Amino acid sequence: MTTTEMRTDGRSADEVLTWSRNMVEATLRPAIDTLSAPMRRIAGYHFGWWDERGRPSTAGGGKALRPALALLSAEAVGGAAALALRPAAAVELVHDFSLLHDDVMDGDRTRRHRPTAWAVFGISPAILAGDALLTLAFGVLATGGHAITAEATRVFGTAVQELLEGQSADVAFEGRHDVGPAECLGMAAGKTGALLGCACGLGALFGGGGPEQVEHLTAFGRDLGLAFQLVDDLLGIWGDPEVTGKPAHSDLRSRKKSIPVVAALTSGTPAGHELAGLYHRERPLSDADLVRAAELVETAGGRAWTQREADELLARALRHLGSAGALPRPAAELAALARLVTRRDR
Repeated sequence: MTTTEMRTDGRSADEVLTWSRNMVEATLRPAIDTLSAPMRRIAGYHFGWWDERGRPSTAGGGKALRPALALLSAEAVGGAAALALRPAAAVELVHDFSLLHDDVMDGDRTRRHRPTAWAVFGISPAILAGDALLTLAFGVLATGGHAITAEATRVFGTAVQELLEGQSADVAFEGRHDVGPAECLGMAAGKTGALLGCACGLGALFGGGGPEQVEHLTAFGRDLGLAFQLVDDLLGIWGDPEVTGKPAHSDLRSRKKSIPVVAALTSGTPAGHELAGLYHRERPLSDADLVRAAELVETAGGRAWTQREADELLARALRHLGSAGALPRPAAELAALARLVTRRDR
């Protein structure tokens, strides 16, 4: 299902994401312009603003989901979206810092239908550009002299630490054969859930929300983030490369311990045992092996289990949203984005 099919009482999810992207880019571009020329060049390429030579590009950027959550959360508690522009930009910068590093660690050579930054500029420059975005994020958040800057910085820093811990666990899983679903979900809660929860919480905080509203919207974002990661893992196996911009079976090729794979490996089924044999052997997996591995994950129940978990997390997230006392229009648009997370194709 596409975003345009998901109408709300307000704008469609497509319209919300376009609005969010336009709003946050007006803050991101001047911030990126403060970087040194080499870092600026890589960052702008990664955002899709220009090509590897610095010429203007029409390449698509990210979905701007995290900024949209921050801006809508500010509106949900009665504030103006503009009040949350800095936290919205900050969470997007951290997200893109993590993507630059993820692509290096995973060896992914394609993102958003074109070569990844490290594949174009080299591993070390891409890592340094990611570091630049991370430090820039804290600077953007701290600018403006807002009374809640200290509290916001603490919340933001905690979320970044959780993201890094989740990423560290993800890397550690690659060398282990005993990873279970609960541990895998905990990793994903940090790797993805923490930043989406932070986006919603900071948006509500800057929008003037009360403590309970901030708490419920943060919980909404965290559950949504975990659901997002589960669906991302499904797309890493069964996503259409023409739509996702990543190679077919990309997560299987790198033998990533994604959630559907772990669910299959621990299923105790014949398909799970056969999958373990493929995953644990030393030689690289052929294209035929990858097709078979995807079939085994599905046969062992990994695909269905992951989708059920994502659906349950969506329901829980929506309950938190309902308890937040949010204004009707932004609440409807937040709900539309939440449903998009579990039905997206990219």
